[in-house]
Amino acid sequence: MPPTDSTAAMRAAHADTAAHAAPIRHSPGHDTLSLPARAKGSSQPGVSLPLYYREGFFAGDTLLHPELDGGRYGVAGDPVPETMRADDTVTIALLACFAITITATSRSLKFIARQAKELLRPTGEGRADDTETSAEVRFQLFLTAQTCLLLALLQYSYTTNFIATTFTLASPYQLMGIFLGTFAAYFAAKALLYTAVNLTFFSRRANRQWLKSQLFITSAEGVMLFPVVLLMVYFDIPARSVAYSVAFVLIIVKILTFHKCHAIFFKHKNGFLQIILYFCALEIVPLAALWGALVETGNHLKINI
Repeated sequence: MPPTDSTAAMRAAHADTAAHAAPIRHSPGHDTLSLPARAKGSSQPGVSLPLYYREGFFAGDTLLHPELDGGRYGVAGDPVPETMRADDTVTIALLACFAITITATSRSLKFIARQAKELLRPTGEGRADDTETSAEVRFQLFLTAQTCLLLALLQYSYTTNFIATTFTLASPYQLMGIFLGTFAAYFAAKALLYTAVNLTFFSRRANRQWLKSQLFITSAEGVMLFPVVLLMVYFDIPARSVAYSVAFVLIIVKILTFHKCHAIFFKHKNGFLQIILYFCALEIVPLAALWGALVETGNHLKINI
């Protein structure tokens, strides 16, 4: 059926409208995507909410806002004091000393028995010319170093209990290191002093025998002090008991030293005054000087409040 004149006119008008679109005109009404009662084009950061929207029961709670500093709840307690029991370095050092001592002692039982027999011999006619193996010398040097370490721990405990608890040093290990170096210097200086005096008044053979005896006595001192240090660190025995135990060990060591000094140097000379002067000059005076130096070191490094 052919199109009528009206249909053709409508198609021509529609084509003319599609070819020439009318300009876009924005609505003068409010933007429904923004907040009510706000002018068009306002930015979101510039919007301020009413007070009852912004504040609530948990508005200032630090549990809801981790960026806020909440301070401390309750009453601050006393800080836990530093103790050798909780010190990992001291524990590792004591465990290493125990393991090495047990291992070395089990392999040197014959040497220890021979040295103990020579030490308790009533006369000075020991076998001073017997050579010691390098392993035996290293074993005694290790026990001597252990003696210095144990004495340093005992002196550190005395200093923190009776002198002060805070010091000018940055770490307690520095104070322990100072005490350790002091005891090592004490034993080295005493050995040099003994050598100088003995080579002046006695024979080389007697001096060699004396140095061997001193090395063994110092090693035995460390072995005797080891249980005392363990009880002090891990069982909190009173300081008075520790002092009595250390004094008992030192008395035994000095008795053995006096006996060996008499047996080697003064057995056939009948010089009681000479051995007293010798023993006091080379044992008692250096020990008193060492104690004074250790106490003065603690007093000098402490913080006066």
